Amino acid sequence: MESPTNPQIAALRERIPRIEASGRRPCGVLPFGLPVLDRKVPGGGLQLGALHEIAGGSNGAVHGAAAALFAAGIAARTPGQVLWCVTRGDLFAPALAQAGLHPDRVIYAEVGDEKGVLACMEEGLRHGGPTAVVGELARLPMVASRRLQLAAEGSGTIALAIRRWRRMAEAADFGQPTASVTRWRVTALPSAPLPVPGVGRPRWLVELIRARAGECADFELEACDDAGRLALPAELAHGPADAEPGRFGAVA
Repeated sequence: MESPTNPQIAALRERIPRIEASGRRPCGVLPFGLPVLDRKVPGGGLQLGALHEIAGGSNGAVHGAAAALFAAGIAARTPGQVLWCVTRGDLFAPALAQAGLHPDRVIYAEVGDEKGVLACMEEGLRHGGPTAVVGELARLPMVASRRLQLAAEGSGTIALAIRRWRRMAEAADFGQPTASVTRWRVTALPSAPLPVPGVGRPRWLVELIRARAGECADFELEACDDAGRLALPAELAHGPADAEPGRFGAVA
């Protein structure tokens, strides 16, 4: 037999969501523009005013190229300036421009260590001027991720943490819990062969590893174009449904 609920406890439970929501800006979502992908992300797109994590798969865990371009495509589809925080000076601006994020929209902050990256990201989020804040991090402790999440909620700015490690063995840290709303892994795939000499549009395996109040999924997609948009490969978009269980890249 259930005991009757204490009225004071019931009133407190009603107050907690209102207290947690105080100070937050009403935030929408940033759709990818691909129904196959947006259907799998809670709310139909990446939540604005929230922290999202992105890592590279395979060797990309170290060089982070695909993860950076995926983040650039997301940031490119926001309307304003982008703050990008790094500790290593190997970010290639022309590649970001090919993913839709042109240099005149980006404020680059190269700092000495990851504590500086976290501080810079938090300050950028709390300021509210940029429409996206990106930072490259190897470690993202729960307390630090919670601070970034709260700062993003307060300003409505989307935060993108690119998880990048110096050694493959360190990538196991990606399994540790954080306060991020979604967690992604992006792995480069061979591009489709062309009928003429040349290189086709790059392809990625995009894995949604974690989504708050959502499910995991993976997608084979063409990489971001010069407007930051992903695409389904032609043979998947117009061909028969994918025979691989658990792979959603072929569903139109």
